[in-house]
Amino acid sequence: MLQFAEIQAAAARLAGVAHRTPVLTSHTLDDLLGAQVFMKAENLQRMGAFKFRGGYNAVNALTEAERARGVVAFSSGNHAQAVALAARLHGCRATIVMPHDAPALKLAATRGYGAQVIVYDRYKEDRAAIAARLVDEQGATLIPPFDDLRVMAGQGTAALELLQDTGPLDALIVCAGGGGFLSGCAVAAKHLAPGIRMFGAEPERGDDMRQSLRAGRIVSIDVPRTICDGQQTQAVGRHTFEVIQAHVEDVLTVPDPVVVEAMRFAFERMKVVLEPSGACALAALMHHRDRLRGLRVGVTLSGGNVGADRFAALLTGAERVD
Repeated sequence: MLQFAEIQAAAARLAGVAHRTPVLTSHTLDDLLGAQVFMKAENLQRMGAFKFRGGYNAVNALTEAERARGVVAFSSGNHAQAVALAARLHGCRATIVMPHDAPALKLAATRGYGAQVIVYDRYKEDRAAIAARLVDEQGATLIPPFDDLRVMAGQGTAALELLQDTGPLDALIVCAGGGGFLSGCAVAAKHLAPGIRMFGAEPERGDDMRQSLRAGRIVSIDVPRTICDGQQTQAVGRHTFEVIQAHVEDVLTVPDPVVVEAMRFAFERMKVVLEPSGACALAALMHHRDRLRGLRVGVTLSGGNVGADRFAALLTGAERVD
């Protein structure tokens, strides 16, 4: 299982490379929810999301010989950009497998960081199988998006910084796809504040993690149809689920319209731009406020990689959200 020492080692690797993102507060939000809310603004991280932490830590941990052979990753967008940027910073080749319908902004940024992008159909093809073939062909190292201890450790540095800045919290809500961010943050938070209540947040239409936690085993689902493209995972990872079972109290699910409400609040009242997945943890707090009323609650604002056109379409209702 992931250990706190591995998160500390990741923090040392990331020092001076990753941004120490700010913790945002809002009196309006506190009054609305009846809680003290501390928001870790990972939308302001390099490449616009927390994923840089895990991607950089994983690439940095490779040997020089491994980096010389290049890296391969698969992702709907933010991990793709993270690995592409981390590879560029280390002077190594990156090949990224991305769905053809990934947001254009994320595709363009990944290519802009110098990676070769291989597109696939997320509803018909197996991205892991495509990546495995590329690894065999190139002799490269796979950097998975979540089920990897180096990635998990890097992501956990966000919670390490959050609690260093805020002091002990009563609860922490972390957006969840495959569980890399949630598991890393859970290990860090439980070490620093053993009594903290840990929650994941995921869209209602992609509740594989909630199902898995309640069933006591990993449950796979079809690719979820949700606006939260960063959380269209089908199953939690093996390493991440081990941590989540040990440290996470529950997974809070959110309907897509509430995600849009959270995006709107962050933009209109805090002047912060969040992508749908990036707003999921805040949306979960808004949707389940009664469970956390009166507490000091940490929330991850996990990413802000959304194009202007889509952001406007979601907030104005031009893009239908059910």
